[in-house]
Amino acid sequence: MGENTFDIIILNGRPASGKSEIIDYLKKVPVGERIRRFHIGEFEEFDDFPILWERFEDDDIYERHGKARLISDTTYVYEGKTWDGYVFKDQFFWNFLIEKLNLAYSKRLRDAPAYHRTMTAIFEFARGTQHGGFAEAYSYLSNDVLSRAATIYIKVSWAESLRKNRRRRNPDKPDSILEHSLEDKKMEFLYKDSEWEVFSAKDPNYLFVRDRRVPYAVFDNEPEKTDKPDVLGRHLEEVCGKLWTLRRRS
Repeated sequence: MGENTFDIIILNGRPASGKSEIIDYLKKVPVGERIRRFHIGEFEEFDDFPILWERFEDDDIYERHGKARLISDTTYVYEGKTWDGYVFKDQFFWNFLIEKLNLAYSKRLRDAPAYHRTMTAIFEFARGTQHGGFAEAYSYLSNDVLSRAATIYIKVSWAESLRKNRRRRNPDKPDSILEHSLEDKKMEFLYKDSEWEVFSAKDPNYLFVRDRRVPYAVFDNEPEKTDKPDVLGRHLEEVCGKLWTLRRRS
């Protein structure tokens, strides 16, 4: 851990809960102020969404040239009906994405052993119960990640997640970090059910994964704070302050 900065922040929450908005806010805060207020220095994002979307694009290219899709399908069955929308052929691919984040992070440490003297890594992902949930995703995080990590969970209800997912939709930029969204029925299929409350229920301050304990704090984003920079900053400072205290203790 850096003298005054987190090594790794894991940013979790439902889709459209505010993860990307928090990262966008942090990018605009001068680094000195960011360290002082949030214990986050220069940072790098490890986000599974670009990896996920690229696989859909890869399969589209294969299909366009008469080849079979490798990773994804373009329809899925839910509530006895067939719906249009990308889904993975194999449920394990959600865990593969976590392994890809592990791999990218391990390469950073390999190439820059003093990486965390100046850098905070921000891992970002959402998970629904339908595809394994947060407990399963964390079980695939490497020990290197877990031993350095602290988690911020952005809390919104299913209804709020759905509302914000609709609001940010830009059909011309489905690959955009800030403007991608899911169709309502696919959102319901993948993300309506979440087991975060079960995963975090054992302790109000720590998540337990294998023989590790990961400190966590909750950013309450309902009513919405991530659309008001001043309010976002004040609440994030409170959350990071709590998390910093827990991280130093552990």
